[in-house]
Amino acid sequence: MSASTDGCGACSTSGRRDFLVDALRASAAAMAAIGLAPAGVHAMPLRWISALASTAKEKTYPIPSADGVQIDKENEVILSRVGKQVYAFALACPHQNTALRWEADDNRFQCPKHKSRYRPDGTFIEGRATRSMDRYPVKLSGSQIVVDIDKVLQEDMEKPAWLQAVVNLP
Repeated sequence: MSASTDGCGACSTSGRRDFLVDALRASAAAMAAIGLAPAGVHAMPLRWISALASTAKEKTYPIPSADGVQIDKENEVILSRVGKQVYAFALACPHQNTALRWEADDNRFQCPKHKSRYRPDGTFIEGRATRSMDRYPVKLSGSQIVVDIDKVLQEDMEKPAWLQAVVNLP
């Protein structure tokens, strides 16, 4: 067995992903239970969601009512509302497919493995990744966001489609 240069080659991502998600949930619940929130912080909230409906390739979600990040763990979809724009991202970091986490205090996504950071619209800030977060095509259908999870858009390969993968709310 050959070792990768950063020691990541033999790591199991599914067990680690489940552990990280569970740890994040427990931390958030503990902080909420004791009312711990820094004064003056207006970070976008994180909520866990499930698809309302689905077909083989599309998942449907309610329009987020306010700015925030929603994660559908089962379908590995992140919904992010920033002002009047809604984006859908793949849950995995484009660098090595580690589950991204939302850093509410810093209002950004971060990869826990190599510390790549992204803005709420998925654009790359810094770290080992070489591109922005992968987006899914999205559309508005009545009062719902429809996400095509069959098509992952990579910024470096499909820039025009990646830029258009946003719902502009009225």
